[in-house]
Amino acid sequence: MIHPADDTLPQLTLHLPDEAATLALGADMARILVPGLVFYLDGNLGAGKTTLVRGIMRGLGYEGKVKSPTYTLVELYAISRLNLYHFDLYRFADPIEWEEAGFREYFNAHSICLVEWPEKAGDWLPRPDMRVLLRMRDGGRTAELKAETEAGKRWLSQLRDTIHP
Repeated sequence: MIHPADDTLPQLTLHLPDEAATLALGADMARILVPGLVFYLDGNLGAGKTTLVRGIMRGLGYEGKVKSPTYTLVELYAISRLNLYHFDLYRFADPIEWEEAGFREYFNAHSICLVEWPEKAGDWLPRPDMRVLLRMRDGGRTAELKAETEAGKRWLSQLRDTIHP
C-alpha cells in the first residue's frame, strides 16, 4: 500500500513499506508515461532504484528480465509504443565519459530515459523532468518525487490522480 505524505505540487512524498509497494509505484508510473520524459533516480546502493524500474517495466507489460545496467551502462526496452532507456552511471569515473559514450541521442521526444546515478555525468545530462529520490526508512522506503519542468509538473499531477482516484 502506498501512503502519501505530501499532497502539494510539484512534489510528492510516499512511504513504500516493502518491495511490493515499490513495484506498485512503478506500475502506477508506467500507466501515465509519455515519450520525451527524463527521470533521475537518486538513492544509495540498495535503495530500490532498479526495483522501481522493474515495476515500471511490468506496468508497461514487459515480461522479460529487468536488471541494473551497471556493466552495460544502458539497457534499451523497446515496448510497442516507446523506447525506454535505463541508464546506470555508477561506474563512471569522470563526467566526460557520458558524452564520450554517445548517449545524448537517446534523450529525445520519442524516448523515455531513466537514469540511475545521474550525478556521475555532472552537467552533461539534460535536465530531468522528474527526480525520484529513494531512501531506506522505517523498514521500507520513502520515495520523494520532484517535478523539475512543466512536463514533470503535469506528469506528477497525473500520477497523483492515478494513486488516489
